[in-house]
Amino acid sequence: MPATAFALPDGDGKEMAQSVCGSCHGTRVIERSSGYSREDWSALIGTMIDLSASQSVEAEILDYLETTFPPSGNRAAKAVDGPIAIQIEQWLVPTLGQRSRDPVEDADGNIWWVGQWRDILGRLDPATGEMEEFRLPAGAKPHSVNIGPNGMAWYTGNRNATIGRFDPATETITEFAMPDPEARDPHTAEFDESGTLWFTLQRSNMIGRLNPQTGDVQLVESPRANSRPYGIKIAQDGTIWVACNGANCLLKVHPETMEVTEISLPDEGTKVRRLDIDPDGNIWWVNSGLGRLGRFEPQTGEITEWPSPSGPGSHPYAIAVFDGAIWYNESGVRPDMLVRFAPGAESFQSWPIPSGNFYGGILRHMRTSLDGTALLVHQSGTNQIARITVTEDGIAP
Repeated sequence: MPATAFALPDGDGKEMAQSVCGSCHGTRVIERSSGYSREDWSALIGTMIDLSASQSVEAEILDYLETTFPPSGNRAAKAVDGPIAIQIEQWLVPTLGQRSRDPVEDADGNIWWVGQWRDILGRLDPATGEMEEFRLPAGAKPHSVNIGPNGMAWYTGNRNATIGRFDPATETITEFAMPDPEARDPHTAEFDESGTLWFTLQRSNMIGRLNPQTGDVQLVESPRANSRPYGIKIAQDGTIWVACNGANCLLKVHPETMEVTEISLPDEGTKVRRLDIDPDGNIWWVNSGLGRLGRFEPQTGEITEWPSPSGPGSHPYAIAVFDGAIWYNESGVRPDMLVRFAPGAESFQSWPIPSGNFYGGILRHMRTSLDGTALLVHQSGTNQIARITVTEDGIAP
């Protein structure tokens, strides 16, 4: 677990808060929050750890947090009104403290997720709310999950350098190890039309592909040092597009030769977490480093950027083409904002993303449902899985 790197301010209950909260995550996230009322601090803690059997401990922590970190305008977001209305359905996962993330839908309408901090693979039936969790190999620390053409769930073993395959019928797990000891951290993955799994390895500065039929894994390095390949998507022509989280670039990978071509983006401070591709083949990305939304048109080479509503420090993170628009979130502000950009009008609209009745999570990846009618998101800081639909004046999928 992350080390505690921030000393909480003095006050009655500081040591208890430092001990309990800091046992799972760095306490700087408390200082970086926008602050909460006692009621909301209690609800937030309830999504992370069950203190019902230690009510005196909970009360001491709440006394401290309520006094030391009340509601404030720290890192305040800028909301933008607009004509679109949305509905958000949310589910709190069974095992607290797992950092649930990266939901994806299977052919039966189930929503799968991974709990990175607890080595969990989860499945939700949104029709009934029933959830089931499966334990993955200890130390896998799964970062993302995809559903393969055969209905199996594939996850990236971010800490044990594997790609894992889970068979829902038998609940058996097969691991595919990286063939290079320098390939340490499988990160985000996508299947192409042939069923090949492509994936990034961020800190290893690599891109990989796995043949599910043979288990063969091939790797290629990014041409720019420390570019940190992160998000990945596959275009209709089979080209693999990768985001650079460590440099101002996009990477274009040939699906057969794995040759990597770098597309330089403006401004040295640019860092790209994730990207998506619209029906016209344009590449949309979030400029996390400078707080912008970007578009690259492969046919012309033209690059366009728009400032995100909450400004340069808004740190856009996840992104998806949905409902005829570009959707992403601003993770560097509080609350975490869901943003919709209409390309034709070049207009923004945004909403705070709730974690139940309060705002306290963070969205790191989003994808659409298979039929294109819903946006699947999460709030990893509060262990929530969510589904978003447009309910008014939306564009038909």
